Amino acid sequence: MQYARQVQEHLERLNQSLAQLREMIKRNENAEAIRFMNEGQLKDRYDELQNIINISVSGNYGARNIQNTNTL
Repeated sequence: MQYARQVQEHLERLNQSLAQLREMIKRNENAEAIRFMNEGQLKDRYDELQNIINISVSGNYGARNIQNTNTL
């Protein structure tokens, strides 16, 4: 359940950054928009979301992001 909440939060942040990018493009701030995508907040938001997805695929992580060790 926590994973789904984290993904949703990061998707919302990404969506907010995309809205900012759209506004930059509407104002013809193309150089700023390109920096925003390549080096700025949009890139950071995408990377954060990608990291969460990669963690979920790379191992069986349970609560508190600790790998499931089955029987010790």
